[in-house]
Formats: sequence, structure tokens, C-alpha cells
Amino acid sequence: MDGTLINSDDTWLLWAFLAGWAAASIYLEQKYKWAAKMTGAIIALLGALILANLKVIPTSAPAYDAVWTYVIPLAIPLLLFQANLKKIWNDSGKLLITFLISACGTVIGAYIAFFALQDAIPHLDKIGSMETGSYIGGGVNFAALAGKLQAPGELASSAIVADNLLMALYFFVLIIMPTLTFFRKKYRTPYIDEQSSNDKGDKEAASYWRRNDISLKDIAMASGSAFFLVAVSFKIAELFDHWIPSGNDVGFFFNVLNGLFGDNYLMLTTITVLAVTFFNSFFERIHGAQEIGTYLIYIFFVVIGVPASLPLLINNAPLLLVFVAIIVCFNMLVTFGVGRFFHFSLEEMILASNASVGGPTTAAAFAIAKGWTQLIVPIMLVGTLGYIIGNYIGSIMYYVFQSM
Repeated sequence: MDGTLINSDDTWLLWAFLAGWAAASIYLEQKYKWAAKMTGAIIALLGALILANLKVIPTSAPAYDAVWTYVIPLAIPLLLFQANLKKIWNDSGKLLITFLISACGTVIGAYIAFFALQDAIPHLDKIGSMETGSYIGGGVNFAALAGKLQAPGELASSAIVADNLLMALYFFVLIIMPTLTFFRKKYRTPYIDEQSSNDKGDKEAASYWRRNDISLKDIAMASGSAFFLVAVSFKIAELFDHWIPSGNDVGFFFNVLNGLFGDNYLMLTTITVLAVTFFNSFFERIHGAQEIGTYLIYIFFVVIGVPASLPLLINNAPLLLVFVAIIVCFNMLVTFGVGRFFHFSLEEMILASNASVGGPTTAAAFAIAKGWTQLIVPIMLVGTLGYIIGNYIGSIMYYVFQSM
């Protein structure tokens, strides 16, 4: 017996909770304004946290292990089915450069934040790596790096809470920036200046976010492709891990090389992107992959909340909030500082920073809300690039943090 209402070996009951609460979190987020502001990720996490602390569900179980072992790897390729590098390069324009500048700001901020707080926060090398990846591509990268590094659950939960608290403030700042005279004078605002009051933007936005038609064939192709990509990628990574030496006696270079080529998640990202780029016509015909992958990530958010204790969450969140605040501040300073030097538009810089910190979907939603409909598709493409490079940069930063 585990001392909980549901035992750790009650696999079907635990899966019913994981899948059901993930679905409920998405429903609440899309149904109610208060839940949208709170975000589905936090709802998923808090529900699991409360039930675990009330001894309703166990803090460890084979069902949770299955999420780390199977669910996260399957979610990654599904969310990368839009990551056609040729399309991103051809269609993104200056937004691609602006996004890469924002990513550099994230890296600088993460390095400085780690240097300042490494003695105050345990396991900051892992949390710092996960937040670096997250603030280059969003929650998908956080999940991938969390799966790779196996960060303690209570710290990962605290990081998500701190992340979402800061994101609320960050989005508020981005929303008011275009309305302030200071920014209107300092930066070009072509999309705001040309914006009209007709209904075209609303129609384009509604069309872009319309309900997708998903057939049995789409589900079969999406699922089958995801399983195939995971199997091939993990096997190739296993071979590289065997061929490339690692450990304390081989030096930094070989350890980094092994970490890049022998890592399951990075190889999965690489193989998926290459497949999507070279066989784009096949993957573009598959509907629903993004939706399925997002649902799987929400199951991950539920599992993240399970091992967290409320006292540890309260103790850890304030310092982690400072940590992520430093990262975001430098992201914005670099984005808007370098962007002004190169005369980028204010709208492009806001969306690029948004896409790097919050991911492509939040950036596209922001563009829709502001009526910048010409930037919706480009920012989605550029933000998808963050899914790719975020995992690599986050992994590299982990080795950098360990060497500090």
C-alpha cells in the first residue's frame, strides 16, 4: 500500500487521471477567460500537485514513468511536422534574423542569471538548461530537456510556476508597448500605421485558426510517422553513444560531442526536421499532428506536478522567478537594442521576442489580437524554428553551466 487513495499499481486509474485532467485543463483554458489567463499548463500542474499533497494519488508510479519514456518522445516529432527549414528560410524574411537575435538575448540572460544565482538554487544547471530551451522555443523544449536531464520534479514544477507568473507580466508589457509614445517615436511601426478598421484582418485570423478537419488517415499517418521517427532516432543515438566516448577521462570536447549526437531527444529533433524538410509534401498533408502533440505535452504538465510538495514549491518559486526574470529582461534588451540599431520594426521585434519566450502559438495569437495579419504565418514559421534550435542550445548550455 502507498498510503494514498489510488495506489501506484492502479495503472488504469492513474492513466484515467493523467489523460482526463490534461483534457480538462485544455477545456478550461479554451472555455473560460480566468483559465486562459492562468494557462492550461498551470491548471494541469496544480491539479496534480493538490491531489498528490492530499494523498489522493501517489508521487511515483509506473504510469508516470511511461509518460517520460513514451509520451514526451512521441509529442516532439508531432509538434515538429511544420518545421520545414526551406519554408522557414524562404517565407520568414527579417523575422528570422530578429528571432535569432532574441535567442542570443536568451542565452546571454541565462548565462548571467546562472552566474548570479548558482549558489542559491540547487540543480540550477538543469533548470537553467531547461529554461534556456524554453525561452528559445516554448514549453515543448522545456519538456524535451526535462526528459533528457531528469530534473527533480519539485524544481521542475517550481520552474513552471515561476515561468507562468513571469509570462503574465511579460505579455502585459508586450501588449502596452505599441501604445506608448516612447516606442512609437523610437521605432518604425509600419503595420500599426497601415492598419485599417475593415474586417479583413478578422476574417484572415478566423480562417487561420479554423477547426481542422482530421480523418482516420491523418491520425494513422501522424501516429505511425511519430512512432517510426522515434524508433529510428533513438536507435541512431544509441549507436553514436556507443561510438563516441564520454566520461571524466575523455575531456570536455568528447562529452559535448556525445551529448549532441548520442542524445535521444536531439537526434529525434534532427531526424524529424530532416524528414519534414526533404519530404515536406507528405508531412504537409497530415492534419492534426499539432493538436495531438499539444495534448501529449499537457499530459507531461500533469506528471510534472505530481512529485511537487507545496512547501518546496513556495520556497523555490521566488528565486526561480528572479532567475527567469533576468533571462527575459536580457532577451528584451538585446532584441529591442539590436533591433533599433538595424531599424527593424517594432511589430517584428515584439513578435520575435514573444515567439522565443512563449513559442510560436502565443506569438501568432498576439499578431491576431493586434491585427497584424501579414505577420501571422511568418511568425509561426520562425517560432517553429525555436523548437529545433532550442533543444540544441539548451543542451549546450547545460555543459557550459556544469563547467562554471
